[in-house]
Amino acid sequence: MKKGIVFLLLMVLIFSFSTMAFAQEMTAEEAALQHKNAVTTLIILAVAAVLFITEIIPLAVTAMAVPVALTLTGVVGSKEAFSGLYDTNVVLFAGMFIVGAALFETGVAKKIGDSVVKIAGTSEIRLAFGVMLIAAILSAVLSNTGTTAVLLPVAIGIASSAGWSRGKVLMPLALAAGLGGMITLVGTPPNLLVNGVLGTAGLREFGFFEFGLIGIPLTLAGMVYLLTIGRKLIPDRPNPQDEFSKSEGAEQKEISKTKQYISTGILLGVVIVMAFFSDVIPLHVASTIGALLCVITGTLSEKQAYRSIDWTTIFLFAGMLGLASAMEKTGAGKLVADFVIGVIGEDASPYVIMTAMFFLSAGLSQFMSNTACTALLAPIGLAIANGLGASPHAILMMIGIAASCAFATPVGTPPNTLVLGPGGFKFVDYIKVGVPLIIVSYIVSIIVIPLVWPL
Repeated sequence: MKKGIVFLLLMVLIFSFSTMAFAQEMTAEEAALQHKNAVTTLIILAVAAVLFITEIIPLAVTAMAVPVALTLTGVVGSKEAFSGLYDTNVVLFAGMFIVGAALFETGVAKKIGDSVVKIAGTSEIRLAFGVMLIAAILSAVLSNTGTTAVLLPVAIGIASSAGWSRGKVLMPLALAAGLGGMITLVGTPPNLLVNGVLGTAGLREFGFFEFGLIGIPLTLAGMVYLLTIGRKLIPDRPNPQDEFSKSEGAEQKEISKTKQYISTGILLGVVIVMAFFSDVIPLHVASTIGALLCVITGTLSEKQAYRSIDWTTIFLFAGMLGLASAMEKTGAGKLVADFVIGVIGEDASPYVIMTAMFFLSAGLSQFMSNTACTALLAPIGLAIANGLGASPHAILMMIGIAASCAFATPVGTPPNTLVLGPGGFKFVDYIKVGVPLIIVSYIVSIIVIPLVWPL
């Protein structure tokens, strides 16, 4: 671990002395200021990464120190640095935590878990496979964030009924949701972005299900990994004593059947709105309506609703959004990209370029929005493909898929953040499970993509 930390800091120092080619159209003074802010952003990222890995201070404290550092160093304004606190995903998280808690308080989640266990048995592998399959299928056409939020209380109920650590099902749930998003055009924003870049360049765009030619093999390979090697890497810790844990005994009390029906109806209503009416009612609004109904109908008290929100998750995600924004605005992400491209050279073989673009895209997306990451790298990939005379479809597909491989940190993608608190995970747990999954994804991609879209 110490070697990894030293390597990370050395990379930051190397980046700080890299070229300023990205600022050619700016004045010298503006370029120098942006370069300084980009380097400062990378240093803040490096320090945050070290603190996340070592957990010397709580994760939420580190995350909220990031926007403070960005503001004090003048990298971005305070409003932009703290913009994560009013991001719609944060609202979505809070709302779904409350809706999920209602299922526990009324005993519905436990009943669902008992039913699933009766059908599938108590086999950890069979139950984990079932949860992953449902998550992947839903995420192919729905938001992977919404999918994870909806399945979270059900997955915890299954784990409780089966009598094993909830982390063993929550980590696969989040990662499978991320994998499933790669199957269709609308499954994840990077897919839409690479299509847009192709269309702008006057090239053939990918079809709606064309992403499935790589997305389905990736999802299947990822599930096999998570059911074998990955399952052994997921920590088997006691379930955290949070509000969900306290609620697991709810079925032992005399609970109104009416409240059970109401809480179930609220969840189904939220799912239907998210699935079919998200263009009219945004996801975060749907989750908020569901949370309000839980309190108004009495399925949860106001205090229970407050306690059900995992504040570590909220502050971790909100705090790191400011850094993601700063990486895009200051050009820190482009600084890294230019450095990598400069090292490998634009005249390298297509396979070397694809490998470099995969790990660059996957690496940036661990801390940077996968949308911003793809928007940054897709035009670069297109230019390199044209220069090499290689297939732009192969290289852009590689970039888009890699941007969705944000498996190695809890802040890389919302599903990872959602399961952090309920699963009792540490930052390093994501590294242990996620890094091998990224490598598996690379191996599948480097084999399948050139076959489907010849170089």
